[in-house]
Amino acid sequence: MKNNKYKILVLSDLKENTTEILKSSVSLAKIIGGEVKFFHVKKPTDVVERESQLSAFRTINEQHTVTKKGIEKFVDSASKAYGVAIDYSYAFGNVKNEIKQYIKENQPDVIVLGKRKSMPISLIGDKVINFILKKYDGMVMIVDDKNTLEPNKKLSIGLLSDAEQLINVAFADDLIKQTDEPLKSFRIVNSSNNTPIETDNPATKKTVEYVFEHNDNTISNLSNYLSKSSINLLCVDRSVNNGNTALIKSDIKNIVNKINVSMLLTARYVNN
Repeated sequence: MKNNKYKILVLSDLKENTTEILKSSVSLAKIIGGEVKFFHVKKPTDVVERESQLSAFRTINEQHTVTKKGIEKFVDSASKAYGVAIDYSYAFGNVKNEIKQYIKENQPDVIVLGKRKSMPISLIGDKVINFILKKYDGMVMIVDDKNTLEPNKKLSIGLLSDAEQLINVAFADDLIKQTDEPLKSFRIVNSSNNTPIETDNPATKKTVEYVFEHNDNTISNLSNYLSKSSINLLCVDRSVNNGNTALIKSDIKNIVNKINVSMLLTARYVNN
């Protein structure tokens, strides 16, 4: 059991989906006993362009006030609505560098991000999501703005890939206690008849497993099943070289981009 609270880091660009991201972060914090920290980075080029040095300093000082008020608007609203204290900070600078430095200094257990709404062509859509998935080995929650986690309400969890591996998530027991039965497990293999199999697993209670054949339509078929099953949190095993699944690195990117469900991606490690 973890002695200190889990650190949940929310990364936000202060766009329209910030409310949904905070709601899901608070919901996770309530379930696992976590503390929420909110971090925003603003690029200097978003604040000043071709101005004199004096004018640029004045504009940046004004933007400090505007940025702080913008963050407080979201944070205070969520904090009061759900009774969870939310710490916040922000920085002006290179987005990736500032995020990397913040992660290094604060060592979060989970990073929470929101999916970009309007970038269907891109492999992942959001460059920050791509950056986090590539550079950060810990757990990542990606919030879908239309399928969020609701504080103080039961979850409907789906497990993608190796269910046995997913239960080893540090706070899996807390998630499972807050989940409606049965759990639904989705596994991608090289061949399948796609017939659901019901099993009893002491760690996960009753589980219904759906097996999908790995092909060009796998992610689309999975998305349809998730929608029919009313899943609102899909747990994805992103461990490397997992011999029990046909899921590969490019599939993770497609899943993040194409599936309209909030996702919890497990920590990444090599399974020899």
